[in-house]
Amino acid sequence: MRFNFQAAAPGATKAMMGLESYLAEQSKTEDGVDKPLIELVKIRVSQINRCAFCLDMHTKDARALGETEQRIYALNAWPEAPFFSDRERAALAWAEATTRLSTGDVDDAVYQQARQHFSEAQLVNLTLAIATINAWNRFAVSFQPPVGDYQSPY
Repeated sequence: MRFNFQAAAPGATKAMMGLESYLAEQSKTEDGVDKPLIELVKIRVSQINRCAFCLDMHTKDARALGETEQRIYALNAWPEAPFFSDRERAALAWAEATTRLSTGDVDDAVYQQARQHFSEAQLVNLTLAIATINAWNRFAVSFQPPVGDYQSPY
């Protein structure tokens, strides 16, 4: 660990946790995206960003919510894996496209696929979840908190 970023700037952590609280509340409404799918998205984004801390956390949370080992292991190759639904595929494609903005725009086909499975409000909330995990990845990769001790609250 380089230093405890949460203790160094508690207001930043409070702001990030505000986003998490909003997303958790939205997941209980029709405008939200269900928690198990959000965990899959968080894992996939954390794989892209090579964030060991977040991978440890979100694989544990996903398992606690009932996700299978097989699907967690296959997230790196989700387009080729047969056991993701069309809705999950749309969310994962959207997550990859909005995470990898430095390589290009979000393709219209990816947007259309996402719109087939998510309302406008759901797509906004999914995008916020993706933006939030990208921010957490940047904190964890930059400041290197210890990996492995996280215990899921689920």
